[in-house]
Amino acid sequence: MKLADFDFELPEEHIALRPARPRSSARLLVARGRDITDSTVADLPDWLRPGDMLVFNDTRVIPARLFGERLRESADGPGLARIEATLIRRIDAARWEALARPGKRLRAGDRLRFGTLGATLESRGAAGSVTLCFDIAGPELDAAIALAGQMPLPPYIAARRPADEQDRTDYQTVFAERDGAVAAPTASLHFDDALLERLAARGVLSTRVTLHVGAGTFLPVSVEDVSEHRMHSEWGNVSGQAAADIRAAKAAGGRIIPVGTTALRLIETAAAGGAIAPWSGDTDIFITPGHVFRVADGLMTNFHLPRSTLMMLVSALMGMEEIRRIYGHAIASGYRFYSYGDSSLLLPDR
Repeated sequence: MKLADFDFELPEEHIALRPARPRSSARLLVARGRDITDSTVADLPDWLRPGDMLVFNDTRVIPARLFGERLRESADGPGLARIEATLIRRIDAARWEALARPGKRLRAGDRLRFGTLGATLESRGAAGSVTLCFDIAGPELDAAIALAGQMPLPPYIAARRPADEQDRTDYQTVFAERDGAVAAPTASLHFDDALLERLAARGVLSTRVTLHVGAGTFLPVSVEDVSEHRMHSEWGNVSGQAAADIRAAKAAGGRIIPVGTTALRLIETAAAGGAIAPWSGDTDIFITPGHVFRVADGLMTNFHLPRSTLMMLVSALMGMEEIRRIYGHAIASGYRFYSYGDSSLLLPDR
């Protein structure tokens, strides 16, 4: 498979810069085999059956984008340079791996200041990554980052407008619990308490897993031969209770429908041995056409970037030709794309 197999043209006006309000008013493209229906997220209970199970990712996005200064003494006195750092992976209580710009201005030992939050740059890595050791640690550091940071909006939004206070609510799910993501599980952004209550009343089951979405989710695929691509790794956890919930629902004939590609990738990782089991660790699973799905019977997901690993994932689920048809319909029908855009419910014939 070649990267060009997953390409398509998207007019810029289809890229959503703000979410629908209320959340559940977003449009929902329902693809059942070859049938495509235009609906809304609010009508999701009508498309699911009692006993079906939705799998949610309960990760919480941290305001991981920091703006500050490099402080460096020189023969001419203190030297200041504007610095932007996006936290991508916690190492320990005081240290984070981050992507820093402009990286060429930085070297080991530099002192950085983000508002009142100080840090030392311990080392530089590949592709602009650095290790930052902050002056404070643990919960105190978490609180300081929450005050100093901005929500790490995807590049295709951040290039068009800055993050603001509204994004702290908009770019977070209503059931976010576990801090650690630097990107949202965006399919879950469409859910509000009223919709969750209606789904439960319909008899639709749910369980929660955790995958801390990393900044690598936005990295482009840079190889033409898809088999040569190496995925970024992300930390995830499927608890014993979640694994048991999923096994029970599947055994009773319910469809397992992860909400978002992050939840799908995680439960498929946890089922590498056959049946889903409790699992915790880093996953770099790369799902492409030909993948045998062990757990997921469908997927609720937003519309993805061309030439991306997520386009490959939905092509694996529905088939490459069918996904081209679905995306063609979405573009022709004016669906809004990407993180703040509309959603789809993909139910393959199996």
